[in-house]
Amino acid sequence: MVEDHAAVLVVGPRATGKTTTCQQHAASTIRLGDPTVAQAFAIDPRSVIEGLPEPILIDEWQEVPQSLQVIKLAVDDQPARGRFIVTGSVRGDIDSPTWPGTGRLVRLAMYGLTEREIEHRSDADSWLHHLVATGESGTHRSDESLRDYVRRALRSGFPDAALFGSARGRGRWLTSYVDQVVTRDAASITPGRDPQRLRAYLTAVALNSAGVVDDTTLWTAAGITKDTARAYDSLLQSLFIIDRLPAWTSNQLKRLTLASKRYLVDSGLFTGILGVTEDDVVLNGDLVGRLLETFVVAQVRAELALMSPSPRMHHLRTGEGRHELDMVLEVGPAALIGIEIKATSTPDPGDAQHLRWFRRELGNQVRATVLLHTGPNTLRFDDGTVAVPISALWSP
Repeated sequence: MVEDHAAVLVVGPRATGKTTTCQQHAASTIRLGDPTVAQAFAIDPRSVIEGLPEPILIDEWQEVPQSLQVIKLAVDDQPARGRFIVTGSVRGDIDSPTWPGTGRLVRLAMYGLTEREIEHRSDADSWLHHLVATGESGTHRSDESLRDYVRRALRSGFPDAALFGSARGRGRWLTSYVDQVVTRDAASITPGRDPQRLRAYLTAVALNSAGVVDDTTLWTAAGITKDTARAYDSLLQSLFIIDRLPAWTSNQLKRLTLASKRYLVDSGLFTGILGVTEDDVVLNGDLVGRLLETFVVAQVRAELALMSPSPRMHHLRTGEGRHELDMVLEVGPAALIGIEIKATSTPDPGDAQHLRWFRRELGNQVRATVLLHTGPNTLRFDDGTVAVPISALWSP
């Protein structure tokens, strides 16, 4: 990615390792989080940059907001590839009265570790890449149980949480992370926000993650006004704590909802926000479904970002809720992949009824329909849907 563009702006949640990762691709680093460096850079940025080996990582760019203008001018003067990597807080992105990066800085979202990365299997093409490219799902067998999947989901993709040795240590880290988001991080962007009310709204979102929920339900549950809820929702999206999955629409299908789905960006945040344990989730049918879907969507989101061109991800739901698909992947202009996620170890054709409807209604546009499940075997149904264990997403 870096070698393909003159400048890349890496954005994403706090503590996903953006700086650490970018340093591995940079020849020089300018840390604007260091007041001394920031002062020197603000006085004469061209002198600081001049002569440094490239790519140059400019870290915490928001500490010297004019740094983006400096990069713009440098790229305009010499539009060579692989010159700058930029990281920093979302605060500067929001506060900047103008955005000089358009056409110069390519935005690249970086989220937490995927299971493929944690399992050290990210060098080869993924199962999802093969599915998108060919429409074929292959045959996969899994030894994972429902409890194994829940454990993986609650482990989180944040490196500091995912690599902790104990569930207790991860729980403390994730709780602290959420505390910082609703107090310091939120205040750095929109001072004056009530941390308790923001936490109440975030709790309502977590309880409804992976659902199409009326906005009124969320602000009523949080005890806040509509305008406050909208401000909080925008804030949490800016902080990369929640993400919205847009609805898929088509003139071939009638009465489709236009409402997007909200997800926690990282499934480990269920622990940090709700304080739930593995046992809590396994014994709660509604929560286990929301956790697994949030977890799988996070894996797919990260995998799609690596593909070129990147398929677009949506959800689908008819207005009355009669039919719904957890994910619809648009591959190019006319190919679709429908995906459903079920917390069942014994999937049957009844579990694929919405995928079957999707195939029937859209015909040859549908490249594949897949039911991801928690059982051990790959099954093939008469309508063409393939039921595949979730662990195919990170298995060799």
